[in-house]
Amino acid sequence: MRLDVKILREGARLPTYGTDGSAAADLYACLDAPVTLNPGETAIIALGFAAAIPDGYVGLVFARSGLATKSDIAPANKVGVVDSDYRGEWQVPLHNHGAVPRVIEHGLRIAQVAIVPVARAEFEITDELDATERGHGGFGSTGGF
Repeated sequence: MRLDVKILREGARLPTYGTDGSAAADLYACLDAPVTLNPGETAIIALGFAAAIPDGYVGLVFARSGLATKSDIAPANKVGVVDSDYRGEWQVPLHNHGAVPRVIEHGLRIAQVAIVPVARAEFEITDELDATERGHGGFGSTGGF
């Protein structure tokens, strides 16, 4: 799949796949100066590019596991959504979940994006839903710790 990318800021990097088997591509901070994230703080981190995701696809932005587990830094919205009709600069709201300040430097791999197909649903009101084994069971209904 081809994804057209427009560079908006000097120093911006294209997303890159870490290995041939990577499902998501790393996203790099594009900053004029380092950003310090204090504990509990969130900052919008620019990536320096815009992209044209094809119709029928979405970009899903996830945390990088190493950054999240070792440095307590992850996207504030947990999973970001880049719609196929968005043409603005890509940005990631990063949150510091830890107890110590963390510095985000230019070029740091801050998140990852997977480009995936989407199905659009037609939502319809009905009086009955089909029965399933789970039924009305909510959070934790399929097993515990």
